[in-house]
Amino acid sequence: MDFTGEERIAAPRDVVWAALNDPEIMRGCIPGCQAIERLSPDTFEATIKVKFSLLSATFHGLLTLSNVDAPNSYTLSAEGKGGLAGFAKGAADIVLEESGAETILHFRAKAELGGRLAQFGARLLDATSQRLAEGFFSDFNAAVVAKMAAG
Repeated sequence: MDFTGEERIAAPRDVVWAALNDPEIMRGCIPGCQAIERLSPDTFEATIKVKFSLLSATFHGLLTLSNVDAPNSYTLSAEGKGGLAGFAKGAADIVLEESGAETILHFRAKAELGGRLAQFGARLLDATSQRLAEGFFSDFNAAVVAKMAAG
């Protein structure tokens, strides 16, 4: 499943970049994220609970940053195991574009699910993945704006 989108954020690019690299902001914005910990400058360990229709799964895995071009872009890759539910892996290319006092965050993401999750069918998984991505970027936008307002 592949999907793209963009989010206009009322903050300068360096503030958005800093937020994209802040584990606490990410934890609050990733839907179902129960924990996230930085292991190295480019690697995080995360636990995320996701509901796919009738099936709920908790994934434990790694988030890795690559192709880092600060403060312009990076690729965020994720790979997690959800026990009997199966596995999930994916990647998102994130590009930040300055637009006056705002930043336009462009993303192109792809995800792959295997095991029991894959039996639900592509339409359901595509819809759930798109909903999770939209939820993240909407919550991320709100978190960045709130951080700007707080000073």
